[in-house]
Amino acid sequence: MRNYNPAMLCDFYEFTMSNGYFQNGYYKKTTYFDVFFRKVPDGGGFAIAAGLESVIEYIKDFHFEKEDIDYLRSRNMFGEDFLEYLSNLKFTGDIYAVPEGTPVFPHEPILTVKAPAIEAQLIETYLLLTLNHQSLIATKANRIVRSAEGRGVMEFGSRRAQGESGAVIGARSAFIGGCSSTACTVSDELYGVKAVGTIAHAWVQMFDSEYEAFKTYCETYPDNPTLLVDTYNTIKSGVPNAIKVFKELGITNGGIRLDSGDIAYLSKKARKLLDEAGLCNIKIVASNSLDEYLIRDLLHQGAKIDLFGVGERLITSKMTPVFGGVYKLCAVEDDDGNIVPKIKVSENSAKITNPHFKTVYRLYDNETGKAIADQLCVYDETIDDTKPLTIFDPNEPWKTKTVENFTAKKLLVDVFKDGKCVYESPSLPEIQKYCLEQIDNLWDELKRFENPHEYYVDLSKKLWDIKQNLLISLK
Repeated sequence: MRNYNPAMLCDFYEFTMSNGYFQNGYYKKTTYFDVFFRKVPDGGGFAIAAGLESVIEYIKDFHFEKEDIDYLRSRNMFGEDFLEYLSNLKFTGDIYAVPEGTPVFPHEPILTVKAPAIEAQLIETYLLLTLNHQSLIATKANRIVRSAEGRGVMEFGSRRAQGESGAVIGARSAFIGGCSSTACTVSDELYGVKAVGTIAHAWVQMFDSEYEAFKTYCETYPDNPTLLVDTYNTIKSGVPNAIKVFKELGITNGGIRLDSGDIAYLSKKARKLLDEAGLCNIKIVASNSLDEYLIRDLLHQGAKIDLFGVGERLITSKMTPVFGGVYKLCAVEDDDGNIVPKIKVSENSAKITNPHFKTVYRLYDNETGKAIADQLCVYDETIDDTKPLTIFDPNEPWKTKTVENFTAKKLLVDVFKDGKCVYESPSLPEIQKYCLEQIDNLWDELKRFENPHEYYVDLSKKLWDIKQNLLISLK
């Protein structure tokens, strides 16, 4: 089976709609689509945007191959003129997005596409699956990293991930969220996410004794070895044998790993034994189906853990495995080039979209540096942060707040212009550093795992008026 073309990774209705646009002349219309989400995973206060680099690579290479056109022809649903159009199709539009690692909130665009209708339609699925998955894992990883309170978190989820890309790209996303390393070797090779590892129970079982297994491993890898001590009996044999080997070989920098049992109790007992043996620099690593809640509880119980290895509950975001990002039309251009706002209406008010081609500003308090609120504006609006600004809740507009002594920063940056990439992607360590810095600019109340403070995403008065007028006109 040949490798598939990513351009074909789309819902079939995108082809049928595109064919309809083509046959009726709508393919020439310039359209505007927003990617946004409606709810933060795990009931958190914010999410972390990730996946932009993958989007960039996809858009750069967007095309259809002869085999793709032959397949579409075999469906007997598309005219030759449309298939000829697809065979020469490249992305020619504009893309705006928040940089990877940016904390983001419901209902604000994290990516906007301005492109001819068919181009914008055909990239929908790939954009969503990419941004949804990677933002989900980055968000979950950051929750787990924050729960560790400064201790390192290693991503250990490859074997439990949902497919190859779930493991490989998931490790990259976890690094953006703050993880220090991964067990996934290919993620290190491709992205520079440091690959680390200890030993499996199979190594210990392979030898005639636990002591022999530990000694052989440390002789093979004397530089900072970590020994898995729970194959037989953690306190009676595992930790004592590790101590014996460390002392015999003069190893003072290394670790032991706990992967089963009462981790809090075992870590405290192990720490006592290690310290009594003069091995105060030997670290204790904990794994075994951990997440942010279990890590928080372990630390509250006084567990003596220096590093956490987190697998399935991170790489699958087990508690909330869907990010829920959507791709919605927000405007089209008429024949004269005027931008005509579009809106989706629903009986569920949370599903009513914000119309028009928009930009997003984040307002920062100049005294604390903390983010106050985000404001969605029409694309041509600017915020004068030298003057007081009155913002209001778009759902309850009588609730207002006047903001003074603040700085307004645009969140969306230019990524593609006229089909050409104009964005220089930062290195992965730079993205992680940026992410952690931006999270430091959020109030602690937003970082609670339960019942976080609601961060306000407001509409400018101009945008709010446009939205209300559209809703009234559709009654």
